[in-house]
This record gives sequence, structure tokens and C-alpha cells, in this order.
Amino acid sequence: MLKTITKVGNSQGLILDAALRELTGLRLGDQLNVTVDSGGSIILTPIRKAASEKVVSATIGKTVKDYGKTLRRLA
Repeated sequence: MLKTITKVGNSQGLILDAALRELTGLRLGDQLNVTVDSGGSIILTPIRKAASEKVVSATIGKTVKDYGKTLRRLA
């Protein structure tokens, strides 16, 4: 995907169009970690919030409930 740096106010920026945002799951206000490797490549990594302990516990409980018999056979 080819992108062009454009003028944004007194700065320059890269516009992330809807297709790119959809592919990456990025939304307005999301934070990105920006790193530059030794070859000059720019790497953008979304900062994702970890699931809460409550959500993780609920997911594990549902999985055990739904697949408990299968999990016991595999153990």
C-alpha cells in the first residue's frame, strides 16, 4: 500500500484511510508505539489494553463449561 506524507496544519502527517484502519482495527484515539529500525523502517504497533481479570475468568469458565468433557479426554 503506497501512502504519501501530507501537510497537516503546520506539521506533516500520514493519513490512515478507512481501508487501512479496518485492516488493522485502529480507531480514532488509539495509541501507537512508533519505533524505527536500523534500516530506517518505521514500525507502528497498536497499544492494546489487556483484558480484565474478570473477563479472563469468565472466558475460562465458559470454555470449561462448553468443552469440559473434551478437555478431560485430552488430559
